[in-house]
Amino acid sequence: MSEEVPPLRRNRDFLLLWSGSAVSSLGANASSVAYPLLVLALTGSPVDAGVSGFIALLPQLVFQVPAGALVDRWNRKRVMIWCDILRALAIGTLAVALVSDSLTLPHILAVGFTEGVLTVTFKIAAAAAVPNVVHPSHLTFALSRNEARERGAAMLGQPLGGALFGLGRAVPFLFDAVTYLVSLASLLLIRTDFQAERKPRKLELGAGIAWLWRQPFLRMTTFLVAGSNFLFRALFLVVIVIAADYGASPTLVGVMFGLAAVGGVLGSLAAPALERRLSMKVVVVAANWAWGLLVPMVLLVPNPYVLGAVYALMCFVGPVWNVAISAYQIAVTPDHIQGRVLGAAGMIAFGAVPLGSLLGGFALEWIGARATVWALAVWMIGLAIVATVSPAVRNAPSLDSARPARESVAVR
Repeated sequence: MSEEVPPLRRNRDFLLLWSGSAVSSLGANASSVAYPLLVLALTGSPVDAGVSGFIALLPQLVFQVPAGALVDRWNRKRVMIWCDILRALAIGTLAVALVSDSLTLPHILAVGFTEGVLTVTFKIAAAAAVPNVVHPSHLTFALSRNEARERGAAMLGQPLGGALFGLGRAVPFLFDAVTYLVSLASLLLIRTDFQAERKPRKLELGAGIAWLWRQPFLRMTTFLVAGSNFLFRALFLVVIVIAADYGASPTLVGVMFGLAAVGGVLGSLAAPALERRLSMKVVVVAANWAWGLLVPMVLLVPNPYVLGAVYALMCFVGPVWNVAISAYQIAVTPDHIQGRVLGAAGMIAFGAVPLGSLLGGFALEWIGARATVWALAVWMIGLAIVATVSPAVRNAPSLDSARPARESVAVR
């Protein structure tokens, strides 16, 4: 007789991991809106805002693979604890410099890069921990709840960031530092190990890349994610500039992105049901076409609220993609190499994010917001065409094909 699996809502350690990460994500989203507003207030230059975003996001390109190797070698929980401590200290120096009126652009860049390195490491460790904290049958549901957490944090954190910035430039960064300490406290209360028992083995840095490259479907979807991430990071800055042209205040900019995040929350909640009904091929192709057709609508809206609604439609699609692809990737990847595979995929998928921030800033400066939106629309439609004709996508596997191996794991 099989052992009964308690529902996810009664999994104490998952709830602690989820809630601590939710609080820290709330702070990170608040400061994510405050960063470009701060740089624009200090320098008045979209290029400087783009460069600061590039530096802060550069670790997603250069540190994913080393971070994945560290996560596979070291204790994952201990790694996450140290990341929270160091992130709180780094962001705290920014708040202190603002209060003392001694902040400089190089200081912003240094803190942004440091926080980026620690965040990349934390997220890889957290993602690799999930299949060790929840039962295999709960994996998709847990990932959908993690998506809802991130989208909900954006929905609340981005309006909050704009409002806190309006109260004082240091306030959103001080708030962010405190949320890292809350996350730290939740980690200290978790009893479950974040990794399976490991056998001594040589740790090959490139093993994750090599494994990922041998998986045609994951290889193609990783590159497609990179292309869409490039677009969305550039579009993030474009939307802020367009909203400013409408006369939107920092608080209204935060509200606009909060409205967009509502779409992400709804998409996260719908993801498990859609994952059961839609094939991987439909998810990949439909998502790329939806984004390609929605981007030009940014130019057709009359005010920031409608602009946020268009952005919300784009954000609805993302969680459905993320849950389906991430569940498959985690299910088929051996635990001892999980960190390096996540790092390899992240290097490609998220490595395009800093480039999107940098090139988005330069495009706004050189050709203006309208031409930039059209260029991004052409880019996204091109990705949709690639997804449609790709043999790896046409022959996409099902998540059910990856589940048997995980289902044999002991109940956690």
